[in-house]
Amino acid sequence: MGKVTQLLAHPVELKAALTLKFIRQPLYAADDTKATPELRRCYELLGRTSRSFAAVIMELHPELRNVVMLFYLVLRALDTVEDDMTLEPSVKVKLLREFDSKLDTKDWSFDGNGPNEKDRVVLVEFPCILHEYHQLKPAYQRIIKEITKKMGNGMADYIQDEQFNLNGVQTVKDYDLYCHYVAGLVGDGLTQMIVYANFGTSDLYSENEQLYESMGLFLQKTNIIRDYAEDLEDGRSFWPKEIWSQYADKLVDFSKPQHTQKGVQCINALVLNALGHVIDVLIYLSSLHEQSAFQFCAIPQVMAIATLALVCNNPDVLHTNVKIRKGTTCYLILKSRTLRGCVEIFQYYLRDIKSRIPVEDPNYLKINIQVAKIEQFIEEMYQNQLPPGVKPRETAAYLKTLQRSKCDKLVLATEREEQLKFNMFYSAVCALGLALLFFYYK
Repeated sequence: MGKVTQLLAHPVELKAALTLKFIRQPLYAADDTKATPELRRCYELLGRTSRSFAAVIMELHPELRNVVMLFYLVLRALDTVEDDMTLEPSVKVKLLREFDSKLDTKDWSFDGNGPNEKDRVVLVEFPCILHEYHQLKPAYQRIIKEITKKMGNGMADYIQDEQFNLNGVQTVKDYDLYCHYVAGLVGDGLTQMIVYANFGTSDLYSENEQLYESMGLFLQKTNIIRDYAEDLEDGRSFWPKEIWSQYADKLVDFSKPQHTQKGVQCINALVLNALGHVIDVLIYLSSLHEQSAFQFCAIPQVMAIATLALVCNNPDVLHTNVKIRKGTTCYLILKSRTLRGCVEIFQYYLRDIKSRIPVEDPNYLKINIQVAKIEQFIEEMYQNQLPPGVKPRETAAYLKTLQRSKCDKLVLATEREEQLKFNMFYSAVCALGLALLFFYYK
């Protein structure tokens, strides 16, 4: 009942939820997800391990849908090995380092996970994944195997790093490297797939790896800030000591009431660090010209900036896992279908972040400067505030935005159709409600 009350209290979010549920149509039919028993089972495993990822993957163009689904399941299997604390480190490290070679087999599986490891079924039923993996184009197989090898070895390195196991992440450089292995490499693989499918500009992968790296790091850093209390409870630490040691002697101190103010200031310092990736994210999104790939990449990023604003200067982060409302999620999914919509979401939450930082915060000035820098870049993207007669400067950001804006026109037409359907739907619901009231009081 709480979620219903939240939606009723936020009419815009209620409208978005109803539109998503009853009006919006997927871009592509999902007919190709049931071609074989193994493929059907793979999609069942996808839904079982992540409902949110399953939903966005199902929206992808058929060229990439099965590829990304299998990429996710392979990395989920890898992550399940890494997460399982019941496995002996020697067994875990060997398996992680050799995991990419398992993709060359036809029927490898692993049932050595602890019985309570929630995603162990992906490893037990790995032959289904292997069957479909070998049906992919060789280029996609190569990408998945390459990223699996890099990620598996990266995970193994951290397990064998005694300093990391004892004290967590030390420097900001270590922080970036850790995020690279668990998220940046995912961006690497996805970008290779998008470019191979010709769904993005050719320079997206070959000329600037910082762009896809930032896509992963922005998501991961936001999650790490939000998950402080949960990670602390699990005996893990991902906040970099180089930052948190400026505010406390021990990371656990932030969970104590007397250290709340310092804890909040540390959160804001981490928010500042994450904001450094936003411009790269916007450039990346403007480089995508296939709609389903754009939406697939845009949705997590707008969720991340909304979450970053939520955690900013928020003492609740030190004690619990805070989340954005379900209705907000629905609104962001619909709003982020165009580049302009994504930019407006970022602008809204950047201003929210600015408004949350008190003047006495040590990073007040730095955060305001970083937000101003992002806002200046957004002005460069659109250049729609120029005096009459002044031509836009044809910068790379402007030209990419102009090209992507052409793709957005079809989406805007779809949004207008959805609005008309919603109006009809709303009128029908109101008429039904009035009729019920009439008969009730008659």
